[in-house]
Amino acid sequence: MNNENLASAAPPAALPTGRRGADDPPGEIQEPVAAPTNTWPAWMRLLIMMVLLTFVAILAIALMRQNTSEQRAAGVAPDFEFTTFDGETIRLADLKGKGVVLNFWASWCDPCRAEAALLQEVAQRERDNNIVFLGLDYLDQEYAALAYLEEYGITYPNGPDLQSAIARRYRINGVPETFFITPNGEIDFTVIGPIQSEAVLNQRLDAIRP
Repeated sequence: MNNENLASAAPPAALPTGRRGADDPPGEIQEPVAAPTNTWPAWMRLLIMMVLLTFVAILAIALMRQNTSEQRAAGVAPDFEFTTFDGETIRLADLKGKGVVLNFWASWCDPCRAEAALLQEVAQRERDNNIVFLGLDYLDQEYAALAYLEEYGITYPNGPDLQSAIARRYRINGVPETFFITPNGEIDFTVIGPIQSEAVLNQRLDAIRP
């Protein structure tokens, strides 16, 4: 080989730093590429997180208040009429001047069973005090509802809420729900879920006594 050929032979191009070429010795490890660093200081990240959490909390509270106002009847109690399982027709307007306890229930509802005996006991106690207990059976079968009333010895007026018409007027979400209606026909309070104790029930009754 002459000197001219040697001079014309260019040296192999250098590989980029940190990469392995085909002729590199085996086992040579590629140098890691440094990850970009976060330039935001810790206090700024904390501030943004606090602002986001505050916004979410405010939004959740607003939605809860909106749902409560939309899903529960309030103010003047919607009038209704129903026929009891015994064939008696009852209309709320005819009970003006009395406190009314309106309980929505169903035989398939376990929480309803938790309060059934208490409602019957207090209804009997208050029957001569111008306090009227009414029960409306919700999305149920008549034979099952009658068995439920017999099981708990319930004697105050109860009947089916046909086509859930009254439940829709009172905008209930489920059962049990109990509305306490004043002698003037206004809803004083609503208990969502089972009434927990006689003390709680007595407190609500005291607010609707004539």
